[in-house]
Amino acid sequence: MHTELRYTVYAKTVRLGVLDVGSNTVHMVAVDAKQGGQPSPMSDWKTTLKLVEYLDKDGALSDKGIKKLTSFVEEAKGVAEQLGCEELMSFATSAVRSATNADAVLDHVEEETGVRLEILSGTDEARLTFLAVRRWYGWSAGRIVNLDIGGGSLEMSCGTEEAPDAAYSLDLGAARLTHNWFETDPPSRKKINLLRDYIDAELDEPAKALRAYGPKWRAAATSKTFRTLARLTGSAPSSAGLYVQRELTAAGLRQLIAFISRMTAADRAELEGVSSNRSHQIVAGALVAEAAMRALELERIEICPWALREGVILRRLEQGMAPQTTRSQDRGGK
Repeated sequence: MHTELRYTVYAKTVRLGVLDVGSNTVHMVAVDAKQGGQPSPMSDWKTTLKLVEYLDKDGALSDKGIKKLTSFVEEAKGVAEQLGCEELMSFATSAVRSATNADAVLDHVEEETGVRLEILSGTDEARLTFLAVRRWYGWSAGRIVNLDIGGGSLEMSCGTEEAPDAAYSLDLGAARLTHNWFETDPPSRKKINLLRDYIDAELDEPAKALRAYGPKWRAAATSKTFRTLARLTGSAPSSAGLYVQRELTAAGLRQLIAFISRMTAADRAELEGVSSNRSHQIVAGALVAEAAMRALELERIEICPWALREGVILRRLEQGMAPQTTRSQDRGGK
């Protein structure tokens, strides 16, 4: 007698909705997906919310912010229903996670919309993003170091498996830092230097811990911030497709910071690849990117098109495969 593992494989394609409540946007993506296959985006809906700007001095999300969030979640739910999504996976990241009234916010949204947002911890956010990056590059990428700059936080991770050896989340998001540090447009040189020192101090211990795991084979970056920075330093536009290799160099980033830090947000919005919704925060995002690359001794990073939402989808597809242990008669080695 021997034990065999038999797997129930759900090969049927399902349409999944992923609702991502971030610090900058509420983003709902519908994908057709099945186990063992690449998720195929079918629709992409998003709206700008900038939740970090609705956090009061005590760290609570204001009534106005809660009202807007609830309205946008209701709208996203309607889009998912119209698209025929069989399941809507809904989660919130840094801005809601850090709000002192987070539980009340979640309860209100659920009561009004029927959608219960799951708050992802910073570590889970980093781990799920790392999973997506690993699947994109495959095992041949070896040890991967990944960076992700969101509106509210910076995620850093590294590892050789699908789960990272180490994952960190720091409150160094582009929108959060812009809101907390910059009072003028463009920001003053003094404020930029002070923010640089603050970012370096926050990165010191996590960067040391990540470097201690050994040399990386591939350095990657995810998020809209990194894609924008890469575009501003000469990488291909999004219209060129997912499979065009894009990268960001430390030298190019330093030159870019010197250029855009002297511009107003309105002027930066005129640059190719910079949206008006993010032009005010791209300087802070660039400072975080430059500091993180320096702390991790990275001269170049590749821009990975998959990130947190893809990681959430991949993890959900894995949950659809349940191992079943059965016993069978071993006859003549067959």
